[in-house]
Amino acid sequence: MEEMTRNTRHESNIVQRIVSIIFGLIQVALAFRLVFKLLGANPENAFVQGIYNVTEVFVKIFEGIFSRVTFGGGETTAVFEPSTLIAMAVIALINWVVLKLITPLIGNRVERTNYTDHDDLHR
Repeated sequence: MEEMTRNTRHESNIVQRIVSIIFGLIQVALAFRLVFKLLGANPENAFVQGIYNVTEVFVKIFEGIFSRVTFGGGETTAVFEPSTLIAMAVIALINWVVLKLITPLIGNRVERTNYTDHDDLHR
């Protein structure tokens, strides 16, 4: 009799990686937004405008908790947006919770399959 085992950890790692990548991309976009606002990036620039548009949905719900701090410069105006930091913290927390919730569902299982040779049955 031959026995094969297969660890299902690989499938769980794929799901965890996908979730981590999605939340990681959101975090990176929010970090870009924070830096762009702090450095007074040109909001007319297509890349900057795209980052602001994509991240607006995550930041908008936290606006008004703390006031924005504005620093006037020669040609640019820098803005410290606490709502972006709060959004980053909340997204990180949601990421952690989601990973904790899916780990028990797809956790580490070992599947065992027994094979018998045809000749073994006739002995």
